[in-house]
Amino acid sequence: MNVFSKIATKGKLTLGLVFPLEAYSGSVPKMMHQELLAKRAEALGFKALWFRDVPFNDPSFGDAGQLYDPWIYMTHIMNQTKDIALATGSIILPLRHPVHTAKAINSLQILSNKRVVLGVASGDRPIEYPAFNQQLAQKSALFRDSFFYIKALQGDFPNYASTFYGGTNGTIDLLPKYHHKTPMLVTGHSGQSLDWIAEHSDGWLYYPRDFKTLQMVMQQWRESLTKVKKEWKPFMQSLYVDVSEDSKEKPTPIHLGFKSGTDYLNAHLQLLQSYGVNHVILNLKYGTRAAEQVIEELGKKVIANFS
Repeated sequence: MNVFSKIATKGKLTLGLVFPLEAYSGSVPKMMHQELLAKRAEALGFKALWFRDVPFNDPSFGDAGQLYDPWIYMTHIMNQTKDIALATGSIILPLRHPVHTAKAINSLQILSNKRVVLGVASGDRPIEYPAFNQQLAQKSALFRDSFFYIKALQGDFPNYASTFYGGTNGTIDLLPKYHHKTPMLVTGHSGQSLDWIAEHSDGWLYYPRDFKTLQMVMQQWRESLTKVKKEWKPFMQSLYVDVSEDSKEKPTPIHLGFKSGTDYLNAHLQLLQSYGVNHVILNLKYGTRAAEQVIEELGKKVIANFS
């Protein structure tokens, strides 16, 4: 079974964690003991570790991700773990050159023994675009151009004329070669129609929503897949959780998630699975307990129900 199948199977839900693996206030995490926590998460049965792409710290946004460059930090964590999927959540395609992105993907796939899953996005922080001399108004077109250029670069001696990033004419080749498909998941809409995402991506990464909205979104996803004649592609989402010591504590809202005991968390995840969600990326930022305690508890009381 390849790493993508381990985290994305029709009718099943799996769990991952996004870095930083810690609770923190403000924008900047401490990034302490992340290697040990990543190893423990893998041992407990989490299926993926997710890496953010946040070029600049915008204090008004309130989240600088794991601070380190996603490719470099993924390489570091790759060397601390064995089999767990290494996923980007998500690489901002318009703000990176497609050639560098494709070369990083191929390099990491080979060095990690095919563990990379690529979440891609157009970015959610408009303030970053001027720093890269890119036009925010063009982000949808930039995203598509980069997406297709990266796809083309997976072939031998590619011939692709990019609108924004240059191009190749079949006389040069990108090394190293990785002769397998790297899953590319579109985050949010990234300026594209849902039909486009259904046709061209390998799955859809979305955000936490109430159950009524989620059912509507899932129906739209299925309709788009049917329209473009695709039987099934995975649906994944993030979820912020603050896990209480009291397993029976009822849920109270936090930003993009909730605080609760593991009883409700299990029930919530079961409902997500019944609606067709295939993977949930847990974010511990707004927790009130130490991450090591929460990860351990999730491993003992939740993971076994979604493995």
